[in-house]
Amino acid sequence: MGEDSAVPDERAIHPTVALEGDGTSIARARHLAAGFLTRVQAEYGLPASQRAMDLTQLVVSELVTNARKYAPGPVLMDLRIVGDAVEVVVWDCDPVLPVARAADAGRVGQHGLEIVMAVAQGFAAQREPVGKRITARIALLDDPGGAIAARRPL
Repeated sequence: MGEDSAVPDERAIHPTVALEGDGTSIARARHLAAGFLTRVQAEYGLPASQRAMDLTQLVVSELVTNARKYAPGPVLMDLRIVGDAVEVVVWDCDPVLPVARAADAGRVGQHGLEIVMAVAQGFAAQREPVGKRITARIALLDDPGGAIAARRPL
């Protein structure tokens, strides 16, 4: 795209990172997501609410935690701006798609997928030739009433 374009060059704001299997990968992923949104705001003038920043880090944390916990191999995280949202894509080598469990107030843990689906504007889980890809879309801005935009399938 030309320099006069109002839409940023996707290659410049589309980082993909491999996350190691050590205990720091989740914190690193959260840090990378926050840095990505800060960079998008600073370099391209795209607005992102504090809520979008917080929810993006939460979604990253939950998706990377699940990938690290249930997949034995490498994990990739991809961040990108799509319209008025940030997409968090996490790939792992386990082909089993996640399934949200029924609500159970007595269950300890294993609420990550439900959290992601509750806060995301869009959610998709897809098998890949190797493993699976989970995509969650988070609105960059809140609506005037402060609510998150309605969830749509990706």
